[in-house]
Amino acid sequence: MSLDRRTDNLGYWCDGPVRQTPDDAAIIDLSGGCERVITYGRLDAELDRFAAWTRRVGLDAGDRLAIVVGNRYEFVVAMYGAMRAGVVAVPIATKIGPDILRYILKDAECRAAVVEPAANAFAVDACDEAGMAARVALGDVPAGWQSYGDAVTALNAAFEPPELSPDYPAFQPYTSGSTGFPKGVILTHAGQLWWIRALEKYWPRPKGDRVLAAVPLYHKNAMAGAIKPQLHTGGTVVLLPDFEPRRFLEVLSQYRCNHAGAVPTVFTKLLQQQDLIETLDFSALQTLSMGSAPVQEELLDAVRKAFGCPVSESYGLTEGGPVMIGKPIDGRPVPDGSCGVAWPEGEVKLVAADGTESQDLGELWVRNPGVTPGYHKLPDVNRKRLVDGWLATGDLFYRDPEGFFFFRGRVDDMFNSGGENIYPKEVENLLISHPDIYDACVVPVADPLKGEVPVAMVLRARGSTLSEDAVRRYALDNGPSYAHPRRVEIVDQMILNGAGKVDRKEITKRLTALFADVIAARREDRGQEKADA
Repeated sequence: MSLDRRTDNLGYWCDGPVRQTPDDAAIIDLSGGCERVITYGRLDAELDRFAAWTRRVGLDAGDRLAIVVGNRYEFVVAMYGAMRAGVVAVPIATKIGPDILRYILKDAECRAAVVEPAANAFAVDACDEAGMAARVALGDVPAGWQSYGDAVTALNAAFEPPELSPDYPAFQPYTSGSTGFPKGVILTHAGQLWWIRALEKYWPRPKGDRVLAAVPLYHKNAMAGAIKPQLHTGGTVVLLPDFEPRRFLEVLSQYRCNHAGAVPTVFTKLLQQQDLIETLDFSALQTLSMGSAPVQEELLDAVRKAFGCPVSESYGLTEGGPVMIGKPIDGRPVPDGSCGVAWPEGEVKLVAADGTESQDLGELWVRNPGVTPGYHKLPDVNRKRLVDGWLATGDLFYRDPEGFFFFRGRVDDMFNSGGENIYPKEVENLLISHPDIYDACVVPVADPLKGEVPVAMVLRARGSTLSEDAVRRYALDNGPSYAHPRRVEIVDQMILNGAGKVDRKEITKRLTALFADVIAARREDRGQEKADA
């Protein structure tokens, strides 16, 4: 078989170490309460078996395969094994409800599914209702389904991939749906391979490195931060089935991991385990990375001090490359609060609210081979967000004179209060600078006097007696008065979405309902003022 078909197929992204070091560990899977070491040779054979299974059940190139599986190596096999056969993988968040799950299966027109019933209680029924051609299950096998082992692992490992054009779709993840139903993002073999190769070219990782992955595999943070770059260069991914702070720390130390990345809320929870951090050996750690959500400078500094290694802020977008901003290749240090400079390949620009290009503040637009060619069956969205190959990301950035980019939040997050523009991330940064505040989320609620005013949900440090009045006073004393939160809910756990990010949409609903009486009182007061006048 010609190597060309493998070279242009994302399903063979780990082909180098498969040929060079087949006995090295690719994945150390800690799911199920035990350790499973998956060598590169074994991984390659299982990828071929899975590709052969897709053909056996009648899937053709271009057909969609739903994957609803937790953090275990079989997720990687299903996703990239499907790609070898030209089948388009549709990785689905395990923590979504039945309505969104049914929507995705229908929207993507999935013809087959690989499901771990324990990972999502609704997936089996949703796939049954969709009338799929083939359904396999990991763990408990529902009636009418095949077990993953019986269906896949018994097949002959030999497989020859089809010829695929460079722009052929490789997989189709769905956005989180924070502003409505999730959108299917089409990503191509050539575009994703460009990104992996650019990463290796400019920021190569040593072959023996180990990366800890505990965030969900269906999410960009795990795929772009661990699975794709690490297994392309011959490193090892230590895979945790889920995130539990103390277990994360123990594995990070025990397996001598060199790198780990996660969303900021993960690191916020880790810092609350200071007693354990002080007893463990993290001397193998070389870097830690936070991304997929706004990162406060105070959190970066606290994590750096706790673990004694460099900590960086990363930025990426599923449909945008996924990463197009990073460390300068000339070795310049990245200032705190910045996620780096523009990549040496691809293009970026900032666009102001009036549509003109800005040099310092605006919406980030990107153009590179990894950008999605389009959202699945959403022509109106494509016309709005994709212009001459440029993707409008919806993310607001500031660029300093040295070319470093600073994330300022989503364009849609900014709101106006009494004529003043308020950027939630700036208020959140201020709140988190308080020593007793671990995390904060600032959102607008309707107000009869100002139009909208900021309110906040605050995660208080363990053992702290911080009050709402103290939080408000701190904001007034250290920031502009118009931006201080008018009300504050203090919590022991932030509301998160399935990807582990702060769920701004749900927090807005909660705080709007919680402070409705205050809003009503202000409206009544305003009415009385008018009557008195």
